[in-house]
Amino acid sequence: MSFRFATLGSGSRGNALLLETADVRVLVDCGFPARETEKRLAALSVDPQTLSAIFVTHEHGDHIRGVGALARRYQLPVWMTDGTYRAAHYGQLPKLNRLDCHAGWISMGDLELLPFPVPHDAREPCQFLFQSEGKRLGLLTDTGHITPHIQQKLLGCDGLILEFNHDAELLRNGPYPPRLQARVGGLHGHLSNHQAGNLLKQVDGSQLQCLVASHLSEKNNTPQKVGQVVEEKAPRLTEVLHFAEQDTQSHWFEFG
Repeated sequence: MSFRFATLGSGSRGNALLLETADVRVLVDCGFPARETEKRLAALSVDPQTLSAIFVTHEHGDHIRGVGALARRYQLPVWMTDGTYRAAHYGQLPKLNRLDCHAGWISMGDLELLPFPVPHDAREPCQFLFQSEGKRLGLLTDTGHITPHIQQKLLGCDGLILEFNHDAELLRNGPYPPRLQARVGGLHGHLSNHQAGNLLKQVDGSQLQCLVASHLSEKNNTPQKVGQVVEEKAPRLTEVLHFAEQDTQSHWFEFG
């Protein structure tokens, strides 16, 4: 029996997350070309033909670039909200399932998934909770601010993949033009280090075996800045803090 996950890459140039249980393997987002996705899966000894489905959080290119091609190549069902489907072109999909963020948990073998809505500048974006074998993993990226609903959903997770997109000062003084700064730092943009750190203070982190900082901006953030905020806001979690990288897949994170 096992429940484990790995990031295939995280950042503005591509995002994908792999989850595996005893029964299923699912991909969450596929923001890399199909061939690059296959390469990163191979590095984790995963054959794409063994995937069960692709779940999509929203329609931005760094999350959907390879969805259509990979789904067609391996005849994979794709799950997304109606708004996400209507907001982009995916080509012919072998099987499309519409996600409803208000309909409760979805069961797929021994894996349960719960989509929940988030504030982001997309048509109908969502993020996920995953549950198997009594362990719970939360995914929260591409979110402009923390709502009470998000906070409630992420209580008591055993693992958390959390966006630490930017340091507010680096964003303010960085290379982005004012309009892009306003988008990234706005209510429907991306979480700052301090927003993510404050969430860690608000949720019960006593069960967390793994915290993966993700979607770090290459121009407006550093792992050192993230580490300082985690040390300040939730010092215990520095012992379980990891970083999702843009250019390579992670190792497997397994729940003990």
